[in-house]
Amino acid sequence: MKKLWIIGIAIGLMAFGIILAYSGYNVGDTGDYSLGYFSAGQFSVGVFSAGMFSVGIFSAGIFSVGIFSISIFNVGLYALGFFIWGWKKRYAKVQLAVEEEKAG
Repeated sequence: MKKLWIIGIAIGLMAFGIILAYSGYNVGDTGDYSLGYFSAGQFSVGVFSAGMFSVGIFSAGIFSVGIFSISIFNVGLYALGFFIWGWKKRYAKVQLAVEEEKAG
């Protein structure tokens, strides 16, 4: 029950993105600077975002910020990567293997 607020925020932001998409906002965008519901590019912002620097609910890239993010350097509530600042984080298996070698 405590984690339902995260799901509520994600669903609310997705609904907001759908409303923007149907009101003339770009649904998908690609390029160096992309802004859309689905975005991909060097610098991308969107609900589903992928790029070198990405910001979105679901984001993937080298540097990403989002609720669910996968990248090398990321900030997110649920994050997967090497260098992470987040609430629930999982480090890549390569990082864990290096830490185990140092310990053993």
